[in-house]
Amino acid sequence: MTAVSEMLEVPDRPLRHGYTTGACATACAKAALMTLITKVPVETVEISLPIGDVVRFSMIQVNWDQEFAEATTIKDAGDDPDATHGAKIVASVSFSEKDGIEIDGGVGVGRVTKPGLPMPVGMAAINPVPRRMIVQAVQEVIAMYQIKRGVRVIISVPDGEEIAKKTLNARLGIIGGISILGTRGTVVPFSTSSYRASIVQGLRVAKQQGRSAVVLTTGGRSEKFAMQMYPELPEDCFIEMGDFVGFSALQAKKQGFYDMRFVGMIGKFSKIAQGIMMVHSKSAPVDFDFLAKIAAEVGAPSTLCEEIRTANTATQVGDWMVERGYGQFFEQVSRYCCKQISEGIGGGVTIVTRLVTLCGDELGGATLDRSEG
Repeated sequence: MTAVSEMLEVPDRPLRHGYTTGACATACAKAALMTLITKVPVETVEISLPIGDVVRFSMIQVNWDQEFAEATTIKDAGDDPDATHGAKIVASVSFSEKDGIEIDGGVGVGRVTKPGLPMPVGMAAINPVPRRMIVQAVQEVIAMYQIKRGVRVIISVPDGEEIAKKTLNARLGIIGGISILGTRGTVVPFSTSSYRASIVQGLRVAKQQGRSAVVLTTGGRSEKFAMQMYPELPEDCFIEMGDFVGFSALQAKKQGFYDMRFVGMIGKFSKIAQGIMMVHSKSAPVDFDFLAKIAAEVGAPSTLCEEIRTANTATQVGDWMVERGYGQFFEQVSRYCCKQISEGIGGGVTIVTRLVTLCGDELGGATLDRSEG
């Protein structure tokens, strides 16, 4: 899972798809096994992806001797801002005295140390779909050459431990490297489905760790400030929800979290207060009439309310309210956020909203107790 500091803007042009680490590992395993059997370097192979496509991969290096073979390819994520783009993916294959196909992780592939992930604790972080892909590819080669021996496959990523520092793996309990991922085989650039999946995974790990509260933030900066606000909470309680406010709140409730805390800045949280639960910059405009209404509710004069209606950004409105001493404005916005989130998930949850500046100063907050929702 890749860490995202804020939701990224998608380039205004056709986007090139790439391939997952799982697809790359599968291709390398097939090339290495064919090389081990034939003693001839296999530099290109075709594999079947879960979505049904058959694609060709090229190896940049193939080594072998009598005991093992190793094949390496380069992960191409297409136009997706993926931390693993350009990484070397390596498969080392040998025959085994055991029947069947054994798959494990080598250098740069993380190990699972916390429950709540698709792999058991202690296992290499090679997800179920990539495992099935590798098994299928190996079985095809075994059948093709009528091999009657067991096969051992080790997947490595030489720079995986360094790459993992750019992801949330350590927080999820994946230690020592990256995960081998992919459910489709292809990487869809700027995919919202992958981001949503990362939110769900984070929530599951936190729940399995016995956490009772979860802190949801719109990005890396707001998460940093949230951690300063709640130093008593373990790191795995903090989830970057990005723009997916409604989705994250619903998933948190499904996982059994009844203490949800939302930390962010006035720009996106002014949209939440309006009832917008997908707060991407292109999802909906800020309603300045609504912000003027809130300002009036906390006693701002009509002249200021008229200024708010012609503002450029919610941040500008926030600056005006600070300058003119209307701190209650932020408490009122926070109350609206709590109410909208609670209504969106059917209540029954304690909702806390806290607004911060770009520098991390707290502007105001509110709490809606589960009994009120």
